[in-house]
Amino acid sequence: MRTYNRIRVEGGCYFFTVVLAQRNENHLLIKHIDDMRKSFKQVPQNHPYTLDAIVNMPDHLQCIWQLPKDEANFSTRWRWIKVHCSPLMNKGGIVNKSRQKKGARGIWQRRVGEHLMGDNKDDAQHIEYSHYHPVNHGHVDHVVDGKDSSFHQCVDQGIYPSHWAAADALINLGLK
Repeated sequence: MRTYNRIRVEGGCYFFTVVLAQRNENHLLIKHIDDMRKSFKQVPQNHPYTLDAIVNMPDHLQCIWQLPKDEANFSTRWRWIKVHCSPLMNKGGIVNKSRQKKGARGIWQRRVGEHLMGDNKDDAQHIEYSHYHPVNHGHVDHVVDGKDSSFHQCVDQGIYPSHWAAADALINLGLK
């Protein structure tokens, strides 16, 4: 059995990747984007966090959260997001005995990938990486074409021009 060492820092800023259990030709996250949005709005009412960036793709999503200064538990927040949206998304996922014991619906991979952000440069690189991710996966030709992305809010706030593409630095880091 694997041992997962989670780095938990109160007030930490984290980059997450959350993946569906069945990825091939699975578009649940796009089909149920409104349910996901409701979950992302509902959960912070009881378990606060600030959503700095998010990109939703057919079979996985990436986002960046800033936790409150006295909080380090991101797992509870993810559990509640999944609890809120999973009943609405349940379309016959495969549920093995292990998942049944835990009450899982077979929609999500068990673990959430997380990375504790180091500094503002790290934050910016991961935000850019997330915004460019739909292009990397071939879902869109240009970042601006991605519908389910916080990129559009960044454009509205003047952070990026609408024609923005990944910086050379990201490509050189092997993130593209």
